[in-house]
Amino acid sequence: MTRWLTGWRVLPQIVARLRERIEMTTYPMGTMMPSEAELCAEFGVARNTVRRALALLEAEGLILAIPAKGRLVLGGDKSGDEPYLYQAVARDLREQIQRGDLAPGSTVPSEAQLRRSHGVSRSTVRQALAVLEQEGLIVSEHGGGRFVRR
Repeated sequence: MTRWLTGWRVLPQIVARLRERIEMTTYPMGTMMPSEAELCAEFGVARNTVRRALALLEAEGLILAIPAKGRLVLGGDKSGDEPYLYQAVARDLREQIQRGDLAPGSTVPSEAQLRRSHGVSRSTVRQALAVLEQEGLIVSEHGGGRFVRR
């Protein structure tokens, strides 16, 4: 009689294999992990088992779940803190404000300028600017533009 491995008995084995693949760069840093369906087929387990394994790897900081995209491999290095482009644009502007390149009261570069300099879409720029407004670093004046908060 064959006993199938299910649930928690197979989970540590799957986690160990995936962790090894990340560390051995079978799944290089910055790439996307195989889909849940592909991992289910490979390991012959239910989707919940694969999800638990991926959740454990995410808790270890080896991968990052990005809604509607999949799971990004971070590797041992946690440089994947900015999986979205708007976060990088917001970080760049935040650093300019902190360094004093954008002084209090000065005009924030226009959406068009930010689009060209970062190579992103208008919605990405707007999302970055909204984050900075929520943080209280910039203010928006209707018809006047955006300014660094005094």
